[in-house]
Amino acid sequence: MRAVIDTNVLLAGLLWRGPSHALLEHVRADTVSLISSPALLAELADVIGRAKFDAILTQTNTSRERSLAEVRRLAEVIEPPPLPQPVCRDADDDQVLALAISAKVELIVSGDNDLLSLGSFEGIPIITPAQAVSLIEARGKT
Repeated sequence: MRAVIDTNVLLAGLLWRGPSHALLEHVRADTVSLISSPALLAELADVIGRAKFDAILTQTNTSRERSLAEVRRLAEVIEPPPLPQPVCRDADDDQVLALAISAKVELIVSGDNDLLSLGSFEGIPIITPAQAVSLIEARGKT
C-alpha cells in the first residue's frame, strides 16, 4: 500500500509511541510504502530541528540526523507538479495533495484537521494514523 504520510504524523511516529509509531513500523516492515517529496522532507527537517524537541530526542537516545536519514532511506521521493489551483488555505497541505495525486497513492495519513476535514481528495482517502493502522492490519488478515 502506497501512502503519503504528513509531516506531523512522521514526527509523532519518530518521537513517541502510539498509532503514528505503529504506522511507521508498518513502513519499516514494508507493509506500507512511504511516499514523500523534497518539500515534505525539508519540512520534516525544519520541524524536528526546533529546540522544543531536544528533550524527547535525548530521552529516546536518537538524533535529528539519524531520524531524518531513516525517513530518507524509507521513502520513495517524488517531485510532484503543483496543483492547478489551491485547495487548502495552507500551501503545505496542497503539497501533500499534489504528491498524493502525482504518486498515485492509496492513502493520505495526517493529523492535520484541514486535510482530514476534506475526507478524501481525487478519490484518495485522507485518514488519521489510527484509522490507517486499523486498515493496514485488517488488510493483512485477509
